[in-house]
Amino acid sequence: MIINHNMNALNAHRNMTANNTQAGKAMEKLSSGLRINRAGDDAAGLAISEKMRAQINGLDQASRNSQDGISLIQTAEGALNETHSILQRMRTLAVQSSSDTNVATDRQAIQAEMDQLNEEINRISKTTEFNTQKLLDGSFDGKFQIGANETQNMGLSIGSMSANSLGLTGGITVVKDLDISAAAGKMADGEYTLKGTNIIDSKGNAVAKVDGGAIKDLADAVVVDATGLEKVSLKEGASITVKAGKMTVNNTKADSTLATGTYKFSGKNVIKDGELIGELDNATITAATKIKTNDGKEVTFDALGLTAAKLVDGDTFTIHGSNVSTRKAAEGTITTVNNAIEKVSTERAKLGAVQNRLEHTINNL
Repeated sequence: MIINHNMNALNAHRNMTANNTQAGKAMEKLSSGLRINRAGDDAAGLAISEKMRAQINGLDQASRNSQDGISLIQTAEGALNETHSILQRMRTLAVQSSSDTNVATDRQAIQAEMDQLNEEINRISKTTEFNTQKLLDGSFDGKFQIGANETQNMGLSIGSMSANSLGLTGGITVVKDLDISAAAGKMADGEYTLKGTNIIDSKGNAVAKVDGGAIKDLADAVVVDATGLEKVSLKEGASITVKAGKMTVNNTKADSTLATGTYKFSGKNVIKDGELIGELDNATITAATKIKTNDGKEVTFDALGLTAAKLVDGDTFTIHGSNVSTRKAAEGTITTVNNAIEKVSTERAKLGAVQNRLEHTINNL
């Protein structure tokens, strides 16, 4: 039997196919710029290169994360810069009110500005955000991923920078404009402070006393009876202002976590600036013991200096900013504001240190 064949042609075809395959791989490498395009090109090399690619991509993202962290810090630090400016103004006002060249009406005007500045500090604390995250209300406690691998991160927490947290919330006025014009032995116009059971004038002299809930002069003549004071629990350090037959009681030592402003009782609701901020823990005001705010705080009537059993629907109380209503109070406020400035400075210094670290991190990635 005769078998026809062409060995030369078969060899040529086999070699051409092999060359085409090699040429295809070479063209693939040239066109892609990659030495390894598939696992078959270099199995071990592929595993190494993919591991390195993961690290490179991770480091690139870590660098972007660090940039975002710097942006967050700059947002917070910019807000605190404005808080610092406000505190400097508050300190100036406290120094101004510490001089007895000011009369009561002057100090009332200064107090009004202090209250507004406190409100602005609270607004900055509540509204400063980065990517919808609150930064200055004390809730921010996060971590920045600054490396390509697990646990390669750094943490940052920012304390609350509200007026309360800075120690700037001052007195709570719970009774205003008590009429003492018809009372026997009424007190002269001026500024007074409660010390123990004695009411002290600006010269340090006892001019009246608290007896059974009433304010009496030294001759035991009633100036304001218990009925007039029934809504307030006088606390040590309370300031009392008398002017033109009217008395205002300001519990300067009252404690509260509520923001500055005027609050009104309306049924079970507590209203501030026309907005519902919380409610009482009882349906009736006389049986209530505390206010529960919408943001989860609880403030007792005792802390506010209020006597719940004597309150009625529609009553109001005012929480002031740092107290500058008297010379003595203003002098104390200077120290209070100094402490607040120091606290903000400490927080800004911490933010600056973290920002510098992140900048070095970016340079190292």
